[in-house]
Amino acid sequence: MKAIVQDRFGPPDVLQFLDVDRPRIGPDDVLVRVHAAAVNPYDWHVLRGDPYVARLMGGVGLTRPRTRVAGADGAGVVEAVGEGVRGLRPGDEVLGWFEGSFAEYARATADRVVPKPARLTFEQAAAVPMAGETALRAVRDVGRVRAGHRVLVNGAAGGVGSFAVQIGAALGAEVTGVCSTLNVDLVRSLGATHVVDHRTDDFTDAGTRYDVVLDNVGNQPLHRLRRVLTPVGTLVANAGGSPGHLFGPIGAILRVVAVNALVRQRLVPLPSTWERDDLLAVTELIEAGEVAPVIDRTFPLADTAAALRHVEAGHARGKVVITVA
Repeated sequence: MKAIVQDRFGPPDVLQFLDVDRPRIGPDDVLVRVHAAAVNPYDWHVLRGDPYVARLMGGVGLTRPRTRVAGADGAGVVEAVGEGVRGLRPGDEVLGWFEGSFAEYARATADRVVPKPARLTFEQAAAVPMAGETALRAVRDVGRVRAGHRVLVNGAAGGVGSFAVQIGAALGAEVTGVCSTLNVDLVRSLGATHVVDHRTDDFTDAGTRYDVVLDNVGNQPLHRLRRVLTPVGTLVANAGGSPGHLFGPIGAILRVVAVNALVRQRLVPLPSTWERDDLLAVTELIEAGEVAPVIDRTFPLADTAAALRHVEAGHARGKVVITVA
């Protein structure tokens, strides 16, 4: 099969488009014929082995990538199932977390995939797992957003942000989205009541206070983010950092944890966890017409390196997707 292979850490140029064997599956796995895969900031962290401390923690591999075939999530059709799998069969259309999704076939643990909503194309479905579940966890679970809350999403036009605006609006919150000039109309169309153009205005100087702030960007110091929270408001920190840092976002996470112990406001780093029920909750919102993935652009599998460069530059509107079949 064709796949995007990474044998060493580095820039997108280290990726190779090669023929490799199909992945073998275990008794609790499924083999998926990948139709589309998402590109996430996570992917360029893995690509570069950044931050370096993550290598010591076992997250990405120590001296080389832990997983040779790149990619973490996508959508496709079940090709085969392990002997212990129940509820899935060949021919089922699914989305979820795949190991090595930048390939024609990928292995997935059966409890990490869910049915693809019929209203979505495979490209749209591929955009959902990591970004959609992250946004749901940030808004509903960590932020504890309820009807009537004032919510600000910094980075509202990105992959997680575009989902977060829609989920916040679906929960009945008054959502303010922060984005660039080119994305103002998009963010408003997603359900934001107010939109702040960060090129002309600084939301930390506006004087408005929010019950919940979701920071997907990390371009404001912590004390300025706290300034826009109510006295008991919640900051959900989901900033991704940038390449080449020793600690990257981990340093910012530690600061958030330290300050949280000293103040009345809740300052919470967004944990990286997986729950099948969360992904099902996102697909239910999609089926109900309350949430829809936003696709910036698509790239063919052979051009995955170019897709990663685009995402790493930080200017994607919604999700960038790799089309495989």
